[in-house]
Amino acid sequence: MVRKYEKSKNADISIRFSEFEIPPMQDVLVVGKNAPIGPEAARRMADILSPDQYDIIKINHDSVEAIIVRKTILNMIPSEKLLPIIIDEVNEFVSINSVYKANIQIVINVKRSIEL
Repeated sequence: MVRKYEKSKNADISIRFSEFEIPPMQDVLVVGKNAPIGPEAARRMADILSPDQYDIIKINHDSVEAIIVRKTILNMIPSEKLLPIIIDEVNEFVSINSVYKANIQIVINVKRSIEL
């Protein structure tokens, strides 16, 4: 007898944005196009604080030059799914002169059903 099962996965994502401050790194940095610190300088800063823990993703956006994301976050949620959510939310208040940090909480829910 062959047993069939259903498998589903979803992710609940909660993001908290705030102004850039010291200590500077959280899960994400959103770097405006005219921010006082550019994406490469932000990456160097991140590497000093947490070596090889962040990826810099340059984007095509009116106000945002790049998003720097903790690699462990990208291991859970691919950038092509996460970045549109971040951009959609930050569009409400983004400034080309600002750098925003964001704390992301991800809960992955897994549900499986099997046929008995």
